[in-house]
Amino acid sequence: MNLYISVEVLVRELDSKLLLAVIAASRGHEVIVSDNESIIKGLERKLLKPGLYLTKSLVPSKAKLKRHKKIIELGCKISSIDEEGGLVDYGYDQMIRLRYDTQTIAQASAVFTWGKEDFIALKKSFPKYSKKFYMTGSPRSDLWTTKFSSYWKKDFIKFNKPYLLIPSNFGAGLAHLSFYERMMIRKKRGYFEKEYGYVKMAMKRESELFKFISYFIEAIEHLSKNKKYHVVLRPHPAENEKIWKILLSNISNVSVIKKDGISHWVENSFAILHNGCTTALEACISQKPVITYSPFKASYDRKLANDLGEKVTNLSNLSKKVDSIFLKYIKKNKFNKPLPKILTNKIFIDKKETAAEKIVNVWEKLSDHRHSKKNNWFLYKSGLKIMKLNKFRGEIFKKNHKTEENFKFPPFEKKKIDYKIEELVKIMSINKKISCTLFSDRTILIKQNN
Repeated sequence: MNLYISVEVLVRELDSKLLLAVIAASRGHEVIVSDNESIIKGLERKLLKPGLYLTKSLVPSKAKLKRHKKIIELGCKISSIDEEGGLVDYGYDQMIRLRYDTQTIAQASAVFTWGKEDFIALKKSFPKYSKKFYMTGSPRSDLWTTKFSSYWKKDFIKFNKPYLLIPSNFGAGLAHLSFYERMMIRKKRGYFEKEYGYVKMAMKRESELFKFISYFIEAIEHLSKNKKYHVVLRPHPAENEKIWKILLSNISNVSVIKKDGISHWVENSFAILHNGCTTALEACISQKPVITYSPFKASYDRKLANDLGEKVTNLSNLSKKVDSIFLKYIKKNKFNKPLPKILTNKIFIDKKETAAEKIVNVWEKLSDHRHSKKNNWFLYKSGLKIMKLNKFRGEIFKKNHKTEENFKFPPFEKKKIDYKIEELVKIMSINKKISCTLFSDRTILIKQNN
């Protein structure tokens, strides 16, 4: 079976997509993990045979509907798991309004859900397509469990003392994209029509986020004075780390690091300090203490994520709480807290079978003879080189040509991916030899070595 797994935000999605690919490859399937463009153009130019295609959302934009229609016409089947997840808020109604539609669900052959809540909500909202929804859980949350703890130890920047992790999820003026660019994207996705008062809400939310940034800078400066531990600020994938470095440049004992997935930093921290961040859910599953800093009453509070942490509202109580957790960490008191129901409703974790295995099971049921035709990998690799060359030529002749860094998808690092695959093979007790071939800086092939 041919599997085409698209990646949008590399640091967020790579590890979970590699887990899917390794499990599929161990069963004899051949898997492309790549950016969307390389997969779509490969299919359109008949460089890739039909297969099963995994997308990161079913947002009903005109461009996505058109793209998915073309993919289906080329003999492929579409499946999806929404990478946003709707995890930080109670309920799933707004998530459904903004990110799903009858048209995109009609195009999909399978829609995988993070947990019980989105599974029930989607079936209720789209009863006609109820058989398309599968409560598998997410491969991302597989990697948050203790089973994969060893996976996150390699390639880690060592500090000479323990560290407190502060994951940022504020965006606003920290974002790579301007407010105008972000609003234009949401307009194209139809958010303005689907959510009454969306523009007004977005403006108010943006102003609150600036306020949070200011309070968190103050908190970081306050906490950094304790030299017994280090502070690591982890920018959100959509944030520009250079701006954070400027804002924190006069504060010692602090590092701004965007390298590697957030799970590296969660696994090796002694605690997480946040406000409204998905990392709070990950930290709970990874059995790490979570502190929610709420210095003011926010109108657009990400309530569920914030309810998972121990709440503090001022600097004095914040330092006391961090010091208390740090002391327990130094004394090697094991943190072991049962997962609250609000979390287990959001995220389904099956101790007997990973979400990634469940998803591959569904793919195998969906596939037919068309999806097992052998690809000519030399032809596809050559085609990728030609596409890259043509794109480069086109950019050169553009007026006011300027090469911009792709902040969502930097080039693959082959050595790091090889290591990750080796670790996943060990953890999953796979007795097959799995190989990874780099076709371009954003496309890899993962399959069994014959």
